Amino acid sequence: MTAARCPALFVAAPSSGQGKTTVTAALARLHRRQGRRVRVFKCGPDFLDPQIHAVASGEPVHNLDLGMCGEADAAWRLHAAARDADLILVEGVMGLFDGQPSGADIARRFGIPVMAVIDAKAMAQTFAAVAHGLASWQPDLPFSGVLANHVGSDGHAKLLRDGLPPSIAWYGALPRDESAALPEGHLGLLQAAEIADLGERLDRLADHLARTGAAGLPPAVEFPAAPMPFVLPLLAGRTVAIARDAAFGFLYPANVDMLAALGARPAFFSPLADEAPPPCDALWLPGGYPELHAASLAANRRWQSGLQAHAAAGKPILAECGGMMSLFETLTDKEGLTHPGAALLPGHTRMQARLAALGTQVVDLPEGHLTGHTFHYSTSDTPLLPVARAKSLSGREGEAIYRVGRITASYVHFYFPSNPVAVAGLLG
Repeated sequence: MTAARCPALFVAAPSSGQGKTTVTAALARLHRRQGRRVRVFKCGPDFLDPQIHAVASGEPVHNLDLGMCGEADAAWRLHAAARDADLILVEGVMGLFDGQPSGADIARRFGIPVMAVIDAKAMAQTFAAVAHGLASWQPDLPFSGVLANHVGSDGHAKLLRDGLPPSIAWYGALPRDESAALPEGHLGLLQAAEIADLGERLDRLADHLARTGAAGLPPAVEFPAAPMPFVLPLLAGRTVAIARDAAFGFLYPANVDMLAALGARPAFFSPLADEAPPPCDALWLPGGYPELHAASLAANRRWQSGLQAHAAAGKPILAECGGMMSLFETLTDKEGLTHPGAALLPGHTRMQARLAALGTQVVDLPEGHLTGHTFHYSTSDTPLLPVARAKSLSGREGEAIYRVGRITASYVHFYFPSNPVAVAGLLG
């Protein structure tokens, strides 16, 4: 196996809300329209941005996170993409240097040139100062240049560009265009399937980008050879049913790929469409938005009876975050309305206005060590004692992991490639 070269760009920003996702998706759409194969990656454990990028690029979108996924996982995925793609785009997370590890750490580790998107709608000469700070804060960072977002006019764009030193490339400016903006919902961007005119919005954004310096291919980056890890087919011949719809939409594509690598047959179904789990050996209920669909889920009898029958048969269930919330006796939504749950776990869950937990978590289960991530606005009250408790990367106490029979439930979204053997133990 040899190294692979491919044009690549790391899309960063000084903070969240600057337009990273919009620009990354628009770039993917633009180059795809030109006949190129584009592979997009998302830094951090995000579920929503990758859905948008998958539509824009027409390719699966995987996460890169040195904390949750690990450096080796990122290395082989980037190398594999570089062997087949014409362009690799990596969207950062939060601000360029935020977090430990940060997006800048990924760009530096793999030598990917950084283009910073800066929201310039209320800015003039200070734009150059922000760009200079991003470019010079860490001298070994492969910083390339900046793209101005939400620019008011050609004159505004010229003012921004004229302030930049020659060492910082000007990628151009995007105008304010509310009709092309990606709409937001409950906890961030809407899920891709919920944006009826997503294709039209992406095309409009791509048209804007086509008139900027960002439209050209960035320089090629060499990604060292890194083989895909070998996985034993520990789930060969087994079917894993996976809930997937607007209520259970938070799935890492790498997790589904890992189930297939373990030999399992993934079988998707929709609780919101009142589908019972298909004939299967194990059931995975990912996170999502059950609180937005609690009344429908409670009323869907085929889904409820199928879930109850699966549990009564003693078959494994892995319930993550929203998946766990749906298994309690009741769920109180953000309007204060209480809905019945599946009652497979004793206790109640309630939405609240403030964030309850956020960050990478690691846990030692009887099946083995797993990494994952937590992000939720709900709290849960249960008499159950945890079978284990996760920790943050700094060692702080994290989420409780509950076990009732063959049900394993917690707020943690597990990253299956972190320990395929443990995942096989949970679902086998």
